[in-house]
Amino acid sequence: MISAFRAFAKSWVAVLLIGLLIISFAIFGIGDIFTSMGADTVVKAGSREIGSAEFRREFDTYKEQAEQRVGQPISIDLAVERGLDRQVLEGLAARESFAELLHRIGVRVSDNQIAEQIKQIPAFFDRVSGKFDQNLYAGALAERQLTPESFERYMRDDMGQQQVMAAMAAGLRAPRSYAALGAAYGLETRDASYFMVTPQMVPEPARPTDAQLTAFMKENAAQLTRPEFRQLTVVRFSSQAVAPSVQIDPAEVQKRYDFQKDSLSRPETRTIVQIPVRDAATAARVAQALSGGGDVAAAAKVAGAEPVVYADKPRTAIVDRKVAAAAFSLPEGAVSPPIQGDLGLAVVKVMKVTAGTTVSFAEARPAIEAQLRADAAAEKVYEQTQAYEDAHAAGASLAEAAAKASAQTLLAGPVTATGQNMSGQASGVPEPILKIAFDLPAGGESEIEEAGKGEYFAVRVEKVVPATLPPLAEVRPALERAYMMRELVKAMQAKAQALAARVTKGEQLAAVAASTGATVTTAAGVSRARAEQFAPLGRDFLIKLFTTKPGQAFTAQSAQFGFAVGKLDTVRPARAEQVAGFVEGQRQQLTMDLFRQVGGSAEAYARSQVKSKTDLDRARMALGVDPKQVGPDAGKTAEPEEKAQ
Repeated sequence: MISAFRAFAKSWVAVLLIGLLIISFAIFGIGDIFTSMGADTVVKAGSREIGSAEFRREFDTYKEQAEQRVGQPISIDLAVERGLDRQVLEGLAARESFAELLHRIGVRVSDNQIAEQIKQIPAFFDRVSGKFDQNLYAGALAERQLTPESFERYMRDDMGQQQVMAAMAAGLRAPRSYAALGAAYGLETRDASYFMVTPQMVPEPARPTDAQLTAFMKENAAQLTRPEFRQLTVVRFSSQAVAPSVQIDPAEVQKRYDFQKDSLSRPETRTIVQIPVRDAATAARVAQALSGGGDVAAAAKVAGAEPVVYADKPRTAIVDRKVAAAAFSLPEGAVSPPIQGDLGLAVVKVMKVTAGTTVSFAEARPAIEAQLRADAAAEKVYEQTQAYEDAHAAGASLAEAAAKASAQTLLAGPVTATGQNMSGQASGVPEPILKIAFDLPAGGESEIEEAGKGEYFAVRVEKVVPATLPPLAEVRPALERAYMMRELVKAMQAKAQALAARVTKGEQLAAVAASTGATVTTAAGVSRARAEQFAPLGRDFLIKLFTTKPGQAFTAQSAQFGFAVGKLDTVRPARAEQVAGFVEGQRQQLTMDLFRQVGGSAEAYARSQVKSKTDLDRARMALGVDPKQVGPDAGKTAEPEEKAQ
C-alpha cells in the first residue's frame, strides 16, 4: 500500500493536484483554513467557539432575566427588535475573548482545583450521606442541558477570571482627592426664587382650521398612522375540539388498565444504608455504631469501607438480592445482623420506609379514558389534515378543502401583526397564526402549520388593509385637543420667556411676578446629592438650577402643567465637615466605578488581541428568526443592557 502511494506521488496526476493546492493557498491564504468560523459557530475567540445551541441556551437565560425585570413575557421577535440578541452575542464574545487571553498568558486553573471547587457545591451532595454524588452531579447538569465538560469549562473560566480580577482589585482605591471633588460637587447647595406661569395667564388658543389640523397630522404621522390590518380565514384542526365527540370503548379501557396496572401502581421504596464488612466481629461493631441515631460515616469508618446508600429505591434496585430480601423484611430504623449476600458480608440500616400503593380500576379509569380520548382525537385530527391536504393538492380552495375534511373554519380580523383588533384590544388570534399570515400576500394560503398542544391550522389572507393615516373627520376631536394643548404650551413658554427677559433687564423677580398675579416661592438648600427631595420641582427645573450662574434668570418646564420663571440667588460651597463625612462613602463608589471601567477596558483589550468574530445572522437563525426578515440594523438603537455573563 505504501509503495502504491509513493508511486502515485511521483505521477503527473499527483503533481497537478499538489500544484492546485499550492495555488489555492496562495490565493486564499493558509491562515483562513485554520481560523475561519465553523458551520455552526456563532462566536469564535481564538481556540474557543460557541455554537448555535449554546448561544440559544445563553439567550434564553438572559431573556428570562429580562422578563423578570419587566414583569411580562418578551417574544423572540420583540427581543431581537430591542437588541437583546446583540447584547448576548457581544457579551459572549467579550467573555470568551477574555478567557482566551488569560489562557494565552498562562492563567490556567488545574483539574484538581476544579474538582475540589465542584465538590463544595451543596446542590451536588447526597442528602443521606452528606457527600458529593457523581450521579446527582451529572443529573443536575443534564436538567440544565449541560455536560460535565461544558460546566467544568465554565468553572475553569470563572475561577481564572476571579483570580485575575482579585489581583487587579487588590489595593485598588480611588484617590481621596477624587472623592473630595465628588463630595464638593454633590454637596454644593443652591437657593432660587421662582414663580409659575399657568394656563390661566395666557389666552385660550383659537380652534384650529382644517388646514392647521391636516398639517399637525402630517407632523405627527408616525404616531397617528394606523398599522396594517388583515382579514383572515383560519382552518383549525384541534384535538381539544374533537375530543368531546370521541366515544370510548369500555373494553379498551379495561385492556389498557390491565396493560398499565404494574406501572400505575407504586412499589414500596426504602432508604437503606449498606456497609460492607470483613467478618462477623466487624459486623457486630458496625451494627452497634448504627444503632439508635448512630452516625453513618462513623459506622463506615469502623468497617474501613464506603457506605452504599439506596435513597427511596424499590427492592429490585438493590444489586444484591439477598441483601434486598433482608433489608425489606426489617422495620424502619432497624439494623440488620450480618447478612451473607451474593457479593459478600454486609450490615444494613433501614432509614426510611415508604409504603407502596396499588391503583384500582375505578381510580385509574378517568385518566385512562382521557388518554384514550386524546389518542383517538389525535388520530381523527391526523385524518382531517390528510383529507384537507389531499383536497387542497387537488385544487380545492382553503374553504372547500376544509369542508371536505369536516374541519372547523373561523374568520379572524381585521387584526394587526401584534394581534390587536381595530379597537386596540387583543384579538385572541394566536401568535403562530399571525406570524404565518403576515408573511403571505393578499389571497395567499398557507400549508398546514403546527400550533402546539395538538393544534394545527391553515390560514388564508382574505384582505389586506395597508397602514395609513386615519381620515381627519374620524380623529378630529382628539386631534383638536392635542393641537390646542400644544398651542397652550407654546403660549405659556413664550410668556415665561418674556417675563424672564424682564428680570434679565433688571426688574425685580417679585415685581415681575406681581404684574401677573403670581406669588414668588423659594427653593433653598438644593444639592445634587439630595436632588430627589426636590423632584416635585421637575427635572427641567433642577437642570436649569444647576447650569445657571448666580443672579441669572431662567425658565423651566414644571412637573405640573406650566412653566417656572426663576432666578438663581445663591450658590454655597459644601462645608468642610460635610465633605469629611461624605468622602469615604463617595470614595468607595468611585473605586467600584473605576474597577468596572478597568474590567471593561480589559475585555475590550482582549477582543482586540484575540480578534474575536461573531455571526449575528447565524445567532438569529439559532433563535428561529430569519435574518432577511429582520435586517442587519435591527436592535442597533436599543438601550444598552447589562452584559451577558
